Amino acid sequence: MISLWREVRDIIKWRELLGQMVGREVKARYKQSILGYFWIILNPLAQMLVMSFAFSVIMRIPTNATDNIPYSVFLFVAFLPWTLFANSLSSACASLVSSASLVTKIYFPRTILVLATVLAKVIDFTLALSVLVVYLIIYQIPIGWQVLWVIPIFFIQQLFTMGIALFLAAANLLYRDIQYLLNLLLILWLYLTPIIYPADLVPERYRWLYQLNPMAVIVNAYRQVVLANDWPNLLGLGMALLVSVLVFLAGFTYFKSREKIFADNI
Repeated sequence: MISLWREVRDIIKWRELLGQMVGREVKARYKQSILGYFWIILNPLAQMLVMSFAFSVIMRIPTNATDNIPYSVFLFVAFLPWTLFANSLSSACASLVSSASLVTKIYFPRTILVLATVLAKVIDFTLALSVLVVYLIIYQIPIGWQVLWVIPIFFIQQLFTMGIALFLAAANLLYRDIQYLLNLLLILWLYLTPIIYPADLVPERYRWLYQLNPMAVIVNAYRQVVLANDWPNLLGLGMALLVSVLVFLAGFTYFKSREKIFADNI
């Protein structure tokens, strides 16, 4: 815990560098693009439209507890946080490798490289939220005060994401197969998380596995507070918080234990 607080102090000390890296991360991706930042909105919107057609028109997946909610909105409320999660991990996994010159020549907290990529994806997520807001307005979906639960739910998600991101960044530097394994894992994880289908469809005998998947609990909590105007499952959310804290501490510990050999493995 002492090293964690020391790391937080170091990041605050180097906050200007963190801000510059976040800005560089966001600008570099769309620097020579004709549509520029519009891609941030276009990519999730296109995926959502295709998935909505496939799963609501062709496969006719029900939304169960939120039957009065259009499937596109039902999907997007969960798909946006998932996209943030998946993109954060993919970018963070390569963050140390892509910043080889900085790692080998300049001293600063290496966690900044991982944190910068995650924060850049949060900015993308914030912009993409505008599409969801438009959908909520078009379909006249009422929003209650329970939507404020989005804040702690988002915090739990980012804590979980950062823990895995730190582990992946350090592991990928030592074993480059990690980035390819991650792509496969994210595909499998997507279908094991109730994003394209409601959590109610998960068979009773597998519910305990569902509770062990923080992303399953998190996306279901988003739907409960945004679409159903209801409280999230506090027991499930508490379990997700506990798992997220443990994952974060494990990821941070692994990252710091390998930090001294980063430069030797670039």
